[in-house]
Amino acid sequence: MVKIAGSKKLKRQMAPLFWGITRKNKRFVVTVKPGTHAKNAAIPISVFLRDTLKIVTSLREAKSVIYSGKIKVDGVIRKSLHHGAGLMDVVELEGTNKTYRLVPQNGTLLKPIEIDDAEKTKKFVLVKSKTTIKNGKTQVGFHDGKTLLDETNVSVGDTCVLQIPEIKILSVIKLEKGMNCLIIKGVNAGKIGKIDEIKEGTFNIPKSLDITFDDRQIEIPARLVMPIGKDKPEITIR
Repeated sequence: MVKIAGSKKLKRQMAPLFWGITRKNKRFVVTVKPGTHAKNAAIPISVFLRDTLKIVTSLREAKSVIYSGKIKVDGVIRKSLHHGAGLMDVVELEGTNKTYRLVPQNGTLLKPIEIDDAEKTKKFVLVKSKTTIKNGKTQVGFHDGKTLLDETNVSVGDTCVLQIPEIKILSVIKLEKGMNCLIIKGVNAGKIGKIDEIKEGTFNIPKSLDITFDDRQIEIPARLVMPIGKDKPEITIR
């Protein structure tokens, strides 16, 4: 029989550090299946429950919770152990009245923060693509794999406040000078700074930004930042 969709497990030594798993307990751990986020930028929801939040003590308990439909990611029930939760995803735990958003923090790619129920229908998404398709319609693609047919004035690099699970743009935060932004990858992941200058790229050199935070200025590729608001973040990320 043909093997479908690759391996369901991963050696613990190869798992990303932000999963928070032990390295010598067992040899293998559940892995992320192809989906909304890149494999190295997401946490399987089974690992998220057991190792990140520690609300279950074993994979067997995680299976029971997930298969019974008690976990929602971005407002949608997920019943796969391998479904990956990634940047800015909203994870809702039925029965505990707790909702979490995954954000970069203190150099770590993904950390869960608890949010109010009023914000569980909102998330930041980074615009990754904008294309014209059949009949002249505009399709916008976001960092979490979602796409939307919408005529809102957005550009690649902007951030949209998205209503979930309906996938509707509530507002747009432009990538422009003077805007506050969140660094989403690298050693400075989780830092918030202000954009001082935007340096347009060339064919060989990517677009970059001069950003000031913690009384110092750095130059960073534009793909590593997410605009979050003029004065303060439009939704909770701390």
